[in-house]
Amino acid sequence: MGNLELSPVRKTIVGVQFLFVAFGATVLVPLLVGLDPATALFTAGLGTFIFHLVTKGKVPIFLGSSFAFIAPIKFASDHWGMPGTLAGIAGVALVYFVMSALIKWQGKKLLDKLFPPVVIGPVIILIGLSLSKAAVDMAKTNWTIAFISLGVAVTVLSMGRGLMKLVPVICGIAAGYIAAVCMHEVNFGPVDAAPWFALPPALANFHLPQFDWEPFLYMIPVAIAPVIEHVGDVYVVSAVADKDFTKSPGLHRTMLGDGLACLAACLFGGPPVTTYSEVTGAMSITKVTHPQVIRIAAATAIVFSVIGKLSALLQSIPAAVLGGIMLLLFGTIASVGIQNLIQHKVDFNRTRNIIIISVTLTMGIGGAVLQWGSFSMGGIGLSAMVGVILNLILPPAKEKKKAEK
Repeated sequence: MGNLELSPVRKTIVGVQFLFVAFGATVLVPLLVGLDPATALFTAGLGTFIFHLVTKGKVPIFLGSSFAFIAPIKFASDHWGMPGTLAGIAGVALVYFVMSALIKWQGKKLLDKLFPPVVIGPVIILIGLSLSKAAVDMAKTNWTIAFISLGVAVTVLSMGRGLMKLVPVICGIAAGYIAAVCMHEVNFGPVDAAPWFALPPALANFHLPQFDWEPFLYMIPVAIAPVIEHVGDVYVVSAVADKDFTKSPGLHRTMLGDGLACLAACLFGGPPVTTYSEVTGAMSITKVTHPQVIRIAAATAIVFSVIGKLSALLQSIPAAVLGGIMLLLFGTIASVGIQNLIQHKVDFNRTRNIIIISVTLTMGIGGAVLQWGSFSMGGIGLSAMVGVILNLILPPAKEKKKAEK
């Protein structure tokens, strides 16, 4: 009912507010992997519009940069360079397309069979833990600034109320940045030199990514966790909006929309995008679930992407500020994986489950890499693939028969 009562002005205000809820995470990902934050804002807005077009404008979901791809992008860029990595993101889109077709054909039960909690849980844990060293390395450039960022983010997350509780990343970065300015750790030269209005670099110098099979194949298994997250988010949004979006427009359409958004992101030089739980939380608090409000947030993201000084300001954030946030962020992601295992009551007394979890974690944390000629697969992608294969080939536990006397 609240949606119908919103005036155009209120819809705009709430839409901009929703963007700020997602803003911190959306720009943090490109800053951590070496991509331009303005481009990430543009591809988030564009991806959201594509998603809404495919889903007939029915589903109130915002798409932004995905944390699941931070470690894989860093790994891939070290091995194949950023142009090859961006082309590899097309492999992520392919996974979404295939899953969309399978869901339309078989329904969600196929996803449950391929990716049960015993597989997804350890993969999510790996996504968080795989970058723990990077977080510490960035934080130790100035521990004082890092702890200020971390302290404020933790305080807002644990004691904040309403919408404030949803923006701990922005609050932590702002506090750390102010501290860094006071300690003369920020270089404002690039900000002064930047124009007020400028196209994101990927648009100003547009060229197609350099396609390479190796990063393409490497990225495919990495998409497993975001695909499952997508399904969960659609169910949560359905509950918040009191509408079953898995039936209308259908889970296959939401999956296809996310895949096309990822494809557009890689073509324009941005990180992969995914559904944002933060915005879903904001909708739950405000009781505003009108898809038009989400499209206003998307349009605002595109407007922000052409403000040159904003992009330069974001890139001036010291490594210690980001490191402090990462100490919380990546640990939180790992805890979500543990929570996933607990909520789904994964039985740790079953040898089968122990094998899947143990091998997945050991290979991921140990940095296992498999090579075939010039092609190699490692990290989260390899671990996720091993987890899926083990789940399919290991025989299910037999029910113990009661001894009869």
